Amino acid sequence: MLRETALAPPTPSLAPMEWTVVSRENYRYAHGGSPNGPPLILVHGLFGALSNWGHTLAYMGDRYHVYVPLLPIYEVSPVEPSLAGLTQYLQDFFTGEGLPPAVWIGNSLGGHLALLLARSHPQHFRALVLTGSSGLFEEGMGSTFPRRSSYEFVAERVAYTFYDPAQATPELVREVYEIVNDNYKALRVLKVAREAQRSFVAPWLHEINIPTALIWGLNDTITPVNVAYGFYRMLPRAKLYFIDACGHAPMMEQPEAFHAHLTQFLQEVPV
Repeated sequence: MLRETALAPPTPSLAPMEWTVVSRENYRYAHGGSPNGPPLILVHGLFGALSNWGHTLAYMGDRYHVYVPLLPIYEVSPVEPSLAGLTQYLQDFFTGEGLPPAVWIGNSLGGHLALLLARSHPQHFRALVLTGSSGLFEEGMGSTFPRRSSYEFVAERVAYTFYDPAQATPELVREVYEIVNDNYKALRVLKVAREAQRSFVAPWLHEINIPTALIWGLNDTITPVNVAYGFYRMLPRAKLYFIDACGHAPMMEQPEAFHAHLTQFLQEVPV
């Protein structure tokens, strides 16, 4: 089913909501929102961070207990920087916290990891939401970081993520610049990026018998709309929603439209 018109957006909470970070032996996560609400698990991308999901906490936190596993992609960690290592990290988080079946939302690499987990542990899912997911095709920073010492080059690549380049704030550019210019962090990122580019999910997408929403920016240049259509054709229970004037991170760039589509989809998902 193809959807291109959003409903009225949900109203974000007027009360300020904050994240609480929890550190366990094998994983870390942030959480916020309604403590007694059903779980909503958000999985960030390769250069993602907790800040990517601030709007989602504001829009959805009054109804859901919102979790963000803090993926150790570019920090000092015993977790192997690989798709298998990061998927196991998500599994450890989910089982360690003893959560019931949840709604999982994955952006970019986070969508790729959510798909891998859905294949191996479908019982962890009430529903799946992919936005700008890798796994079929991705045009990102590439498998190397040429000119990584150039702040201007990094700023250009970060801006490429968005339809509106003003979304690439100096703070966001500085975060990415510091990562790619730290040899340890850069090597971990490259290892994950190269494997993600080689990991093609199409042969087994038909196995994912989970209600799935594809919420996609019409102007996504990293995972273009043909990628969204590819997922739509291959996932048996997919619904597709497009957002105009929007790039690779709809939950950041067009939060009202993104959360309107998300709310519409979740209203149709059986509990």
